[in-house]
Amino acid sequence: MSYYDIDAILTDAQKVPCIFEITIPGLGYLEGNSNTDIKQGTRVELPLWLGEMLGVSQRLGTMTNVVSLDLPTALGPRIQNALKADPTTVDLRSLASHFYSLGERILSLLEEDELVDILTETFKKRAAEIADHAHNPAGAIGGGGGDFLKGLDENERHLFRTAHESAKAIKQFLADRNSSKK
Repeated sequence: MSYYDIDAILTDAQKVPCIFEITIPGLGYLEGNSNTDIKQGTRVELPLWLGEMLGVSQRLGTMTNVVSLDLPTALGPRIQNALKADPTTVDLRSLASHFYSLGERILSLLEEDELVDILTETFKKRAAEIADHAHNPAGAIGGGGGDFLKGLDENERHLFRTAHESAKAIKQFLADRNSSKK
């Protein structure tokens, strides 16, 4: 992650469910209770960057982790099942604007082999659909592809822009080549 990478900053700001493994005095405000302790077993949604730091605290010399991380809703079992069924129908942008980046960061923290496979297959299937829409934008928008395009996460939007610009450049190249031969 680059310090100045806005996409990385926005990914790290995504909320993840965390369960406190120990009681911590004075942190009750994290769950909306001022001037109280946060009790062991309390479930709180924290920004990914904070959850990660507290989740790996055992490596920093404490006897136990301060929190245990759970999968965010955007990567939970319900969404995984929807992605297995038909990944092109899922609006990834409404789940997390940086869906794949969130998945990458979560997978660096948790061992979820099935999630790796699901995200890989999802990207492959959606990339093929994105390429189709990028090379035929009139058909994509007129043929109901507008909803699909609205649901692209930031990585997919970048892929779409790149594929669309490439298709335009190839058409221009071929047109220039054909006009120069005449």
